[in-house]
Amino acid sequence: MSQKITVAAAHLAPVYLDARATIDKTCAYIGKAAAQGAQLVAFPESFVPGFPLWPALAAPIHNHDFFARFAGQSLHMPGPEILKVCAAARDAGVIVSLGISEATDNSVGCLWNSNLLIGDDGAILNHHRKLVPTFYEKLIWANGDGAGLAVTETGIGRIGALICGENTNPLARYSMIAQGEQIHVSSYPPIWPTHDPGANERYDLTSAIRIRAGAHSFEAKAFNVVAAARLDETAFDALAPLGEDALRVVRDSPKGVSMILGPSGLPVAETRGDEDQLLIETIDLDDCIVPKQFHDVVGYYNRFDVFGLTVNRQSLAPAEFAGTEAGGRAMTFENLEASVLEADAPTH
Repeated sequence: MSQKITVAAAHLAPVYLDARATIDKTCAYIGKAAAQGAQLVAFPESFVPGFPLWPALAAPIHNHDFFARFAGQSLHMPGPEILKVCAAARDAGVIVSLGISEATDNSVGCLWNSNLLIGDDGAILNHHRKLVPTFYEKLIWANGDGAGLAVTETGIGRIGALICGENTNPLARYSMIAQGEQIHVSSYPPIWPTHDPGANERYDLTSAIRIRAGAHSFEAKAFNVVAAARLDETAFDALAPLGEDALRVVRDSPKGVSMILGPSGLPVAETRGDEDQLLIETIDLDDCIVPKQFHDVVGYYNRFDVFGLTVNRQSLAPAEFAGTEAGGRAMTFENLEASVLEADAPTH
């Protein structure tokens, strides 16, 4: 029996450092993806409000204004911006994977690099915070936790997601595979700045995405929807205070590539285009079955008596308060809507 579904990778530029405008663009492309038959649409890493590039371009002492602006545009969970995306997903009947910079009421300066999986009913199905910010990202985001290391059972298959460099972490990837993942979502930035794009010792984002995406698809025997952002003039305008040399680095650095790969590890579609586009493909989840005969790393092709992995899914908080209700961060659309409306209600 065929299990054909249609998936989309959103190869888009955010309205850089403008959360509200980027949310509007996100909702518009959810509708566009649905109109083209997509049942899942994946957006890039930190798509809202854009990926922080300035830590790679100038010393931290010069970046306070950028950080303050970025923190002010980062999203709260729950919040009205998230509610708007959830409503768009529900209205379109599409599952959405969205990368955001997440803020918290616990601290005005603590941010996380987060990914949300939103159901076609508008519910928050999973809320993952990147385990470890990569390299200069440590100047922006805090460590995440294991609460979101989950594969979610949906009407179109079992979906898991990891953010950028997490796809280099074999234990994080294995934790996805071990939950029966059929569709993996990988989210990436538009570029990874490097001052010498041609040197072997520098980081080539294009090649890195292809290597990691192919490796995970091949090892998991799963489909991989890879969404990388791109940059437009809103980003160059925002970064202009860093000077022409910095902007030249941004223009010359290897670009992120958006892809859809099959369980063989080979791409069925990819783009590095300079225009906004939806990369849409119809895939058949039954194609994941036969490759498991060759290497099923969570089945016969493992030695569970030799190897073991324990994953701590505790949701970390700065303090524990007696009497509060414990639980994860999953949330129905109705509860999300009620929380936002309650927070926005006038006080007397």
